[in-house]
Amino acid sequence: MNTSRTQQHDVLIIGSGAAGISMALTLADNAKIALVAKEALTESATFYAQGGISAVLDKTDSLDSHTADTLNAGAGLCDEAVVRHVVKHGPQSIQWLIDRGVSFTKEPNGKESADYHLTQEGGHSHRRVIHAADATGREMETTLAAQARAHPNIEIFERHIAVDLITGSKLGWRDNRCHGAYILDRDNDQVVAFSARAVVLATGGAGKAYLYTSNPDVASGDGIAMAWRAGCRIANMEFIQFHPTCLFHPQAKSFLVTEALRGEGAKLSLPDGSSFMEQFDERAELAPRDIVARAIDHTMKRSGVEYVHLDISHKSETFIKEHFPTIYQRCLEYGYDITQQPIPVVPAAHYICGGVMSDIDGCTDINGLYAVGEAAYTGMHGANRMASNSLLECLVFAQSASRHILARLQQTKSVQALPEWDESRVTDSDEEVVVTHNWHELRRFMWDYVGIVRTDKRLQRAKNRVDLLQHEISDYYSNFRVNSDLIELRNLALVSDLIIRSAILRKESRGLHYTLDYPNCDDQQPPQKTILIPNNYLKASTR
Repeated sequence: MNTSRTQQHDVLIIGSGAAGISMALTLADNAKIALVAKEALTESATFYAQGGISAVLDKTDSLDSHTADTLNAGAGLCDEAVVRHVVKHGPQSIQWLIDRGVSFTKEPNGKESADYHLTQEGGHSHRRVIHAADATGREMETTLAAQARAHPNIEIFERHIAVDLITGSKLGWRDNRCHGAYILDRDNDQVVAFSARAVVLATGGAGKAYLYTSNPDVASGDGIAMAWRAGCRIANMEFIQFHPTCLFHPQAKSFLVTEALRGEGAKLSLPDGSSFMEQFDERAELAPRDIVARAIDHTMKRSGVEYVHLDISHKSETFIKEHFPTIYQRCLEYGYDITQQPIPVVPAAHYICGGVMSDIDGCTDINGLYAVGEAAYTGMHGANRMASNSLLECLVFAQSASRHILARLQQTKSVQALPEWDESRVTDSDEEVVVTHNWHELRRFMWDYVGIVRTDKRLQRAKNRVDLLQHEISDYYSNFRVNSDLIELRNLALVSDLIIRSAILRKESRGLHYTLDYPNCDDQQPPQKTILIPNNYLKASTR
């Protein structure tokens, strides 16, 4: 049955972080946009990004240097053409933000007004990270959100969570096209069909699959899971980046301590004051994130400590407060004065380098479906993401995907009405404890068995458990009305399964994937992507 409640737009963008909101603004002058946010418009991983955005902005730097650093961090699995594309378009993406009113930190007085302060982070050979103090994401997200709210062609749907994509193949039609999505209005407890000529997955990562994460609560892998169920290939899910330094405090939920601190000279040590990074890499604190996270994890386990120290107190109080005001204030709230003392930190799940396979225009395996940002696998990051390349990727691919959509929008017919969401055979749940219990079990075994250091035995244990969980969740999903917790749990269990399956397939240690059973990188053959193909995979016939 067709529903008159179908929402109709030219482009449906699911996710409102850097990728989604910049796409909305880029497209809005020429198309009607539905911008869907699971919580408030600004609640995304972007909002909490502290460090900044990498781009070649200094005359002593070069595109080749940025490319080489990215390829080196990616451990042989980056797509060089994609890396060069992103790096080349980095400066103009930064200028787009500046033109939009994003206020980046300038050099101290005495410099020309156009000179921005650039910092250096792990893996970078030059200072090329432009930032807004230590709250770059907040400045960017709030600035762009205000403009999205004011644009007449952007309709914002806050507190809405996508349930599943609507494709021609699912409807029994003779096309392999995405026509929209079913989306739950959380305040009205109603699932509505959203029809669009192009659909964009900008849903971010899946850090909530792990017990400890720097990600906000919205990071539940929704786009990756929906794309897999719709028939898209998923790549490189074994490469989970664990941020080396999150504040260790019972009340400090997911508070990331930017690696720009280490870029400005902060040192890691055991609680007794002894340093350890020199034992793992000649770059010490400036080594890429995977090396630093693994070094901390190894040191904690070897020493039996719950955390390590991060210390920047040797810098002047003025310098610290000017460069890291957010971190200084937040740490002070938890009883730590970073100008006077070190702070306790631990690694936490931070970023997924894999995702929905998409090309340089953001196109996926399904016509009319695009993936951008952390939900996408573009080939930019390979086996490890270099610091501050993620927001850059969001901006560049948002622009290229927007161009691709606009070039085809007028030739694409819109579907006037879509089948109504069917709730005729479900009831309200009286067993919410099942969702809560499964959620905790999933996050615990993912942390214990599929974390920074892995083994075949641990991965097989995780696989056995996730199979049982998915069976339980599927049964639950079939019998009860959906709510946001159930939708997220269903997606996280699926994404966790994709992570585990990918990790089992890689019989080497490379980049972010480290296994004790295969501790060396296999250099006997060219590095290969891990590509998972769903049973309902149908390669897109046209773009």
